Amino acid sequence: MTKDSSLHDLEAFAIELAKHSAQHTLVHFRGEMDVQNKSKGAWDPVTVADRAAETTIRQLIEDTFPTHGIIGEEFGEKSASSAYTWILDPIDGTRAFVAGLPTWATLIGLYREGVPVLGVMYQPFVDELFVGHSGKAYTDYRGHKRPLRVRSTDSLAQARAGTTSPHLYATDKDIFAHNAIRDRVQMLRYGGDAYFFAMVAAGQLDLALDPKLQIYDIAALIPIIEGAGGCVSGWDGSSPARGGDIIAAGSKQLLDEASVFLSGPV
Repeated sequence: MTKDSSLHDLEAFAIELAKHSAQHTLVHFRGEMDVQNKSKGAWDPVTVADRAAETTIRQLIEDTFPTHGIIGEEFGEKSASSAYTWILDPIDGTRAFVAGLPTWATLIGLYREGVPVLGVMYQPFVDELFVGHSGKAYTDYRGHKRPLRVRSTDSLAQARAGTTSPHLYATDKDIFAHNAIRDRVQMLRYGGDAYFFAMVAAGQLDLALDPKLQIYDIAALIPIIEGAGGCVSGWDGSSPARGGDIIAAGSKQLLDEASVFLSGPV
């Protein structure tokens, strides 16, 4: 491949990265593993699977596209000398991974000049793939492909929503936002990590939101949701491309209605 490879070629390469990552994650999933804590405060687990998977896919990128930048959760940033930067999270949802729950996923995003242009989410245990770029998105479940499309729900009262955990909402503003959304939607589910954002693209949920996401938590999901016809934004209306407090919705009307409650009490 050349530095001018099309997004179609880059899509195939991103899927290849996800499949290579699976070789290192699945051998440890639901098995014995060393779990370490990356944080001096709250428990922030990392496993040998996280590190081995990222090492492998970083090397594949460097071998194939040596001018491309890389930002990964485990091994930081390599600056780009081209327009492209890969954003990697080999195991999004490490807590679920450690607990043996198949709600973790490998996230691989690609930015061109800082703009998300390609996203792949892969859950290898159930063999489910989500891909988005160029205004389109699809899912591939064990070889069966179908287009992704958001649900047409424009009212919070009719909306199904997901967020990772109420415990992530720590400030007064965050707690107000969580409670306001919880009290107004038809259903609020917990524990889905990136899967909740993918389910907005799939039309199963109408809203997904989380505070304090890192760039590698959301980069891959933006092209998938937007390709399915949805919207992704910071809670304050800012770009989600660098992470932060993030909300995804199946429609702009629904996002605007939810956003009223995300800045805290007035």
